[in-house]
Amino acid sequence: MLAMKILISLQLLGLTLLCVGIFHCQAWPRYTFVVEETPYRRLCSTKNILTVNGQFPGPTLYVHKGDTIIVDVYNKGNRNITIHWHGVKQPRNPWSDGPDYITQCPIQPGGSFTQTIIFSSEEGTLWWHAHSEWDRATVHGAIVIYPNKGATYPFPKPHAEFPIILGEWWKEDIGQLYNETIQNGGDPNISNAFLINGQPGDLYPCSKPDTFKLMVDYGKTYLLRLINSAVQEILFFSIANHKVTVVGSDASYTKPFSSDYVTISPGQTIDLLFTADQTPNHYYIAAKAYVGGAGIVYDNTTTTAILQYNGNYTSTSTPSFPKLPSHNDTKASVHFTGSLRSLADKNHPVDVPRKITTSLFYTLSINTLPCLKHSCAGPNGTRLAASVNNISFVDPSIDILQAYYYHVNGVFGTRFPNFPPLLFNFTAQDLPLDDHPMHLHGFSFYVVGWGLGNFDEDKDPLTYNLVDPPLQNTIAVPVNGWTTIRFKADNPGVWFMHCHLDRHMSWGMDMTFIVKNGKGAKILPPPPGMPPC
Repeated sequence: MLAMKILISLQLLGLTLLCVGIFHCQAWPRYTFVVEETPYRRLCSTKNILTVNGQFPGPTLYVHKGDTIIVDVYNKGNRNITIHWHGVKQPRNPWSDGPDYITQCPIQPGGSFTQTIIFSSEEGTLWWHAHSEWDRATVHGAIVIYPNKGATYPFPKPHAEFPIILGEWWKEDIGQLYNETIQNGGDPNISNAFLINGQPGDLYPCSKPDTFKLMVDYGKTYLLRLINSAVQEILFFSIANHKVTVVGSDASYTKPFSSDYVTISPGQTIDLLFTADQTPNHYYIAAKAYVGGAGIVYDNTTTTAILQYNGNYTSTSTPSFPKLPSHNDTKASVHFTGSLRSLADKNHPVDVPRKITTSLFYTLSINTLPCLKHSCAGPNGTRLAASVNNISFVDPSIDILQAYYYHVNGVFGTRFPNFPPLLFNFTAQDLPLDDHPMHLHGFSFYVVGWGLGNFDEDKDPLTYNLVDPPLQNTIAVPVNGWTTIRFKADNPGVWFMHCHLDRHMSWGMDMTFIVKNGKGAKILPPPPGMPPC
């Protein structure tokens, strides 16, 4: 079991939006997302996957800070779907946030839904993805948020920039994998490959000709917008012979720091600068799984892309390979994550809550439930489950946002414990199995502290960083450890918090926050055409 302490200030801040209470009343940019089955060939075989507009990964959205856009989503696939705009705070507009049965019922095959995406303070890289079952394995894409028009990056302008999306691939249908896992109660089959921009790379069968290549000019500096869309794994990432400089995470700028590798959780984004300053040649870009717990079955393969210099030169027969940390190197993982700091300059100030009005202590755990005649695929015939404070989330019959907004009784409870109901050694060696990358919808939060072992309420707060903590929307709670975050609950609505390892979310490691209306800050009314339940 992992200890996670969340400190929340419930002060509500007034927000002003154009066209209050009316959707689609301005000539905002409009995009069309058609969710449809498309055949794709990977690892020597072809299968149909769900895509947006036939693309895998899906289309990249380009916006400026503070923009609003409209996305018309048409479901021409064979199962229910929703689309989530990961890390977009959507001020007062939870209706377009996207998690199924939380803020909307899913878009059924043949149906459609028009979503209004309201950007506010985000600047950098985010992404969008399906938020129903495990379809985000193939239904996802990047969101690039440029500074306000006329403003510049807080670092020298790069020569060029590239989204780099890390992912996973299963030979079997992802919908079938989800159904099998839910039915048998065990761990899902591990993936057959990791991906870089949709391609497995040279080390997998039938993959070398399509390996993603990043072409660069000697002496130029480039910006990589790194996204981990993997369904089940935290990943290490590195470029052979090239250091990267971290300049942002989760659409917030960071103090620059140099590193030989990156640790990136599912759902997280990292912005990286690198300079093509090595001998012109070709070099491997690589990513592989980080697994914090012992005895866990995982995909131990490595995905690659190629960094290739332009020009005339004699290249080596085999590209140089980067030195990635070992799969169980927790020290390397937490060292990278612990190095993140907010930029905290005059143009990008921090606003860390100091006066805390509500303190929450949450424990995250993997559990087991009994099965009739020990017939499930979990340990000793049990069914695997996951929980927060020993409570597993169960999807309601209608979405929680509509139930809250229209005062529908009997859909959700409001007695979730703010503190674990039973105290014991939360980080005993026989309990934790994984890091848990936790993602909060509707907000970004300051990661003010983390550590290994049990949280000490007397000593650990003395180590909090209240000066320049990183501002994120996804953070990995380390195996055998704890993380403390702070944020202001200034965005009224129903918002989801969950583990971004999809098997854990499906097992119940989820919760919802209901932020009530305050003076000058009220939930916008629902848009027309909400999908039916």
